[in-house]
Amino acid sequence: MEYRKVFRTYQLDNTFNWSNIRVAKAQNSASNLFSRNQLSKIRQKAIRAGVWFKVLPRIDRVLVDLTIQITDSVRSSFLAKSLFVVVSKLESLLESRLVRLIRTVGQPLAEKASLIAQYWGNLNAKCWATDRCFALYLTVMQANIR
Repeated sequence: MEYRKVFRTYQLDNTFNWSNIRVAKAQNSASNLFSRNQLSKIRQKAIRAGVWFKVLPRIDRVLVDLTIQITDSVRSSFLAKSLFVVVSKLESLLESRLVRLIRTVGQPLAEKASLIAQYWGNLNAKCWATDRCFALYLTVMQANIR
C-alpha cells in the first residue's frame, strides 16, 4: 500500500517549510516522518501562537505529548497517520493570514492570468502560474479593490 506523505519540517529560523517525502510503504517510512525534536518544536510554536490550548482538542494534545515523552521517532504507521492529522491541523492554524490569502486568492488568480495570456499568444506567461511574487502582487491588488 503506497501513499504520498507530506509534512512540514521545522527549520532553525522558526518557520515551517513544506517538504515532500518520497512515495514509500507506510511501514518503512513511518520512522522518518516524526522525531521527538520535530514534534516538540511544533508544540512549542503552537503554544507561543496561542492555538495549542484554545483550538486543539485535548485528545490531540495528549497524543503529541505522549509521543514526545515516550518515543524518539515514530515507527508505527497508525501513529504516524494520527500525528499527521494533528500536525496538519496545527499547520493550518499557524499559517499567517497573508500566506493563506496568497494560497487561496493570489495563486488561483495567477493561474487564470497565465492561462489567458497563453491563450493570447504570450509564451512566457507559462511561468506566471508558479511565480510567488506575482501571486503576492495579485493578492495585494485584490485586497485593495475590496
